[in-house]
Amino acid sequence: MFSGIVEGTGSVIQREPTEQSVRFVIDAGAIAQGIKLGDSVANNGCCLTVVDIQGSLLSFDLLNETLECTNLKHLQPGSIVNLERSLCVGDRIGGHFVTGHIDCTGRVLRFDQIGKDYEIEVMIDPRQAIYLVPKGSIALDGISLTVGKVTKTSLTVWIIPHTRDVTNLHTRAPGSEVNLEFDMLAKYTEKILTYKRD
Repeated sequence: MFSGIVEGTGSVIQREPTEQSVRFVIDAGAIAQGIKLGDSVANNGCCLTVVDIQGSLLSFDLLNETLECTNLKHLQPGSIVNLERSLCVGDRIGGHFVTGHIDCTGRVLRFDQIGKDYEIEVMIDPRQAIYLVPKGSIALDGISLTVGKVTKTSLTVWIIPHTRDVTNLHTRAPGSEVNLEFDMLAKYTEKILTYKRD
């Protein structure tokens, strides 16, 4: 479980094929301190298991399904990823509850600077709009953000300069693919309502 408050970014050092899929080696910098084998770390919001540690270098094995369903398939040496260690009991929840299970990806339509802040519009499938409400929560590349506006085909979020600077959002532009995880409360509510209808 995560909160969507990204602790920092890491850099992809190596990408190598394995029997199952792909192994990524990421330089996590100071975030690697205290990490143990088997720990969960969100990479662009995707919960991955640490399978090897060499100083600040953390290795993660990804299955094909994970690659196909997330933007991690685009990672190459030098790519920047958002990193967050899993929550501990007693931690402050600065964002919202994020599972690290990506629902889908979306394409950035706009990334505009407005004054000192930024506005990002992301294309979504019309069937996904049910999970979004203005002032609700969305995890975008693992970043807990507040939904500003929702249409049938897009969502808009506002970004403060600090968030842009300390995450990988400064590498995003129109056309970039971002990972989306919708608020789990919305997904549970939909399931309950569907169950009652059936």
